[in-house]
Parts: sequence; structure tokens; C-alpha cells
Amino acid sequence: MKLSTAVSKIDNRFRPRTFLIVLVALYVAVWTWSAWAPAYRFEWFLENMLPTMIVAVLVLSFRRLPLSDITYLLLFLFMTLHQTGAHYTYSNVPLGFWLQDMFGFSRNHFDRIVHFSFGFLLFYPMREVIIRYVTPSSFHAGLYALSLNTAGSAIFEIIEMIVALVVNPEAGAAYLGMQGDEWDAQKDMAQALLGSVIAFGFTEFAVRFGLLRSFLAPRHQTFRKPDYT
Repeated sequence: MKLSTAVSKIDNRFRPRTFLIVLVALYVAVWTWSAWAPAYRFEWFLENMLPTMIVAVLVLSFRRLPLSDITYLLLFLFMTLHQTGAHYTYSNVPLGFWLQDMFGFSRNHFDRIVHFSFGFLLFYPMREVIIRYVTPSSFHAGLYALSLNTAGSAIFEIIEMIVALVVNPEAGAAYLGMQGDEWDAQKDMAQALLGSVIAFGFTEFAVRFGLLRSFLAPRHQTFRKPDYT
């Protein structure tokens, strides 16, 4: 089975989308695991506001804006990482402690991984929407997606701060996951920017040189004459 891309013909019916159905089933399993006895219930609730909004937007827009298999896969991977952080709290994820012990880090860096993933994994979904509604240029769509992703990361940091201060300042420390680093928000944004830049470069390289073409569904020319794969 080949995966559809930003320029593939996309079916807006749910039942024929077997790959999407599998991803939905897997995410339900991940969400159930995450919700089952999390380390801090209120922290889990705060962390799930973002995934809930993402899922709601995807469901409500599916008929008018069905997205590609690659986009749904990347969203699934990002939200799985996010649910892992929500279950344990970001500063206590076992994977982060394992990396800390292996490389001698001074802190649990799982939150850095997720912020990098925000840029790396969400770049392509943003690019796809821009391609379909704004411009057929791969480079320009990527540049816009890079800008939006970077701005989105900064806005998310501000929202996190407001939620932590307004909802529950005590839970806010675990929610923000600063681990004593006063520059935590800036480093998180830098990680998201780095992830977006790498995703931008990889996507353009794949487009220009036909990388992964054998794994992707053929493009089509029914909207705005896209000039890329």
C-alpha cells in the first residue's frame, strides 16, 4: 500500500481510508493507556487540551479538507509522544531518564524531544494545507509552513504560561516542565525551529530528487497544477 501525499487525490470518505482507520484505532489505544492512572490527573487534563483541539478540528474538517496518509501518520506520531508526556508528566518520562543516564544529561530531555517533534512532525501537515489553499509552490508552501510552525511554537509557550498561572499555579510547575531551567521556553522554541528547518530541507530534497517515490501514491494535476511530487 502506497501512502498519499499533499498532492495526491484524497478521498473524503472515512470507510475507504483503511490506513486512517488503523491510525484512529491505534490512537484510541494510546489515549486509553495515557488516561489510565496517569501520574497526575490534573496535569494529564491540562496536557490533553491540545490533542483534543487537534482531533476536533480534524474531525470537523474531514469532509471539506481530507488530508493525506503522510499527514495523518505524522499527526499520530506527534500526539502519541504528547500522550506519553501527559501520562508520566514530561519531566518523568522513562525514555528521558534512559537518555539522561546514557549521555550524562543534566535533566530529563523528553520535553525537548517533543518540542523538536512539534517542528519536525507538524511541518508537513501545515505545508499540505497551504499547498491546497494558498500556493502550489513546494518551496513557498514550505517557507510559509516554517514561519507558521515557529510562530505556533511561541504562541503555545505563551498559552502554557497563562494556563499554568490561571488554572493551577502548583500544577503549573509540572505542566511547564521547566526543571529549574530559566531559559526552558526559549530552548523549547529553538528545538521546534530546528525541527521545522530539518523537515523543510528534507521535504524539498525529497521533492526535487524523487526520494521515497516508490512508497508514495502518484500525484494528480486536478488542482492548481502542482509543480512538485
